[in-house]
Amino acid sequence: MGLPLLLGLLLSRAGGFLVSSLEQPNNCITAENLCVADPACNAAYQTLQNCSPSLAKSNSFLLHHEARNRCQEAETMIRNSYFGECKCHRRSRKQKRCLHIYWTVHSTLAQDEFSLEMSPYEDVENEESLTAKYDKLATQISGAHMAGDSANPCLQATNICHLDHRCLRLRSRYAKICSAGHPCDQRKCHQGLRLFFERVDLDFTKRLLFCPCQDEVCGERRWNTIVPECSFQSGSKPNCLVLLDACLKDNICKSQLADFQEQCKPSGASTDGCSQHNHAACLEAYMGMVGTPMTPNYVSNSSAEVTLWCTCKNSGNREEDCERILSAFASNRCLKSAIQSQMSLQQMPTEGREQLRYSSSVNIQGDGTSTVLTAKVYWEPEEKIQPEVPVHNQKSFSNSVYTGAQLSSLLTLTLLLLLLSPP
Repeated sequence: MGLPLLLGLLLSRAGGFLVSSLEQPNNCITAENLCVADPACNAAYQTLQNCSPSLAKSNSFLLHHEARNRCQEAETMIRNSYFGECKCHRRSRKQKRCLHIYWTVHSTLAQDEFSLEMSPYEDVENEESLTAKYDKLATQISGAHMAGDSANPCLQATNICHLDHRCLRLRSRYAKICSAGHPCDQRKCHQGLRLFFERVDLDFTKRLLFCPCQDEVCGERRWNTIVPECSFQSGSKPNCLVLLDACLKDNICKSQLADFQEQCKPSGASTDGCSQHNHAACLEAYMGMVGTPMTPNYVSNSSAEVTLWCTCKNSGNREEDCERILSAFASNRCLKSAIQSQMSLQQMPTEGREQLRYSSSVNIQGDGTSTVLTAKVYWEPEEKIQPEVPVHNQKSFSNSVYTGAQLSSLLTLTLLLLLLSPP
C-alpha cells in the first residue's frame, strides 16, 4: 500500500473516531440535530416549540382544550423519539442551548411549580481525582504559614486558591464585581459567582465554601465567600415565592433547582439522610444554586446552617408552598448531613486524609473530587499519586473515550507526520 494511501486511510479513521468519541448520544443537542433531519420528528418538534411557552403547569389554562391535547401529543411523540432521556453537561459552554432544548421537551414535567425532581444534567463518569493538585499547592505554603492558618481553615483554603491561576483569577473577578458600587449590580455579581463555581475545580470551591470553623473570625470569612451584601442579602427579604418565580423563568436556575431537588432529596429512613446516598452529588448540586436568583448562604457568620434570603410572610393561601421552598434549604436533613460530612473530613489530620478512601454503591457524580464524600469508608495503603492532567486539557479528556486500537492509530499517524515533516 502506497504511503499517501496509508496516510489517507489513517486520517479518515482518526477523524472518524475523533468525531464519534466527542459525540454524546444522550445529549439534547445531538438529539435535536437528529430530530431536525427526520421530517416526522421535526414536524412534531416544531409544534412543541410553539406550544412550550404555554405548556407549563401554571399556564396550561391559557390553551384551548383541543390545542392543549395536540401539544401534549407532540410532547409524548418527541420524548419517545431521538430525545428519549436526553441530558445536558453541567459545565459545557453550550449549556444554555442544551437546557433550552431539554425544557422544551419536558415542559410538562413538573407535578407542580416546585416539585421538579428530575435533573436535566447527565451523570458524569468518575474522572481522575484532582485532589492531588490541591494538596500539591498546599505543600508550597511554608510550614510557618500553614501553622498560622491552621486555626482558620477558611483562610488556608483562600491562600491555596490564590496559588492556582484559575481559582485566583475567577475569585478576584467576582469579588471585584460583587464589591463595587452601592447599590451593587446583583445580576453581574451572580454571573461572576456562577462562572467561578462552574469553572474552578470542585476541590477548591468545596474547601472555600464548606471550610470547618471553630470561631467567628473563620465563620465570617466563610460567610463572606459569596459576598452576601450583594449576592445574597437585599434591603428587605422578598417572599420565597417571588424567588421561585424568577428561578423558573431562567433555564439555568430551574435546571440547578431540579438537580438540587434530585440529589439532595431527604429521606427519613436513610442513615445519611439522603435518598440518593451521595453527599458529593448533593454538595455539587447545592453549589450550583449559588449565582442564581435562589442563591443560598449561611444563616450568619457564626453558623453552619444555610438558608435562602426570603420570607413566607404575606403568602396568602400559598403559605404551605412557600414553606416548602424555604425548608428545602433551611431544614433539609440530607443537605445538613452532606455539609457536616465535608466539614468533618477537612478537620481530620493531614496524614489521615491522605490514606482515607471512600467507596459507594451508587454512581459517582461530578468530577473525581466527588469521591471524597460518598457513603462507605474503608482504609487502604496510600496509593501513588497519578500525574495531573493539564487544566487546558481536562475538558477534552472528559469528553473523549479512546480505545487501545484508536490510540494506536493516532500514535501511528503522529509518527508518520513527524517523519514526513521537513527537517
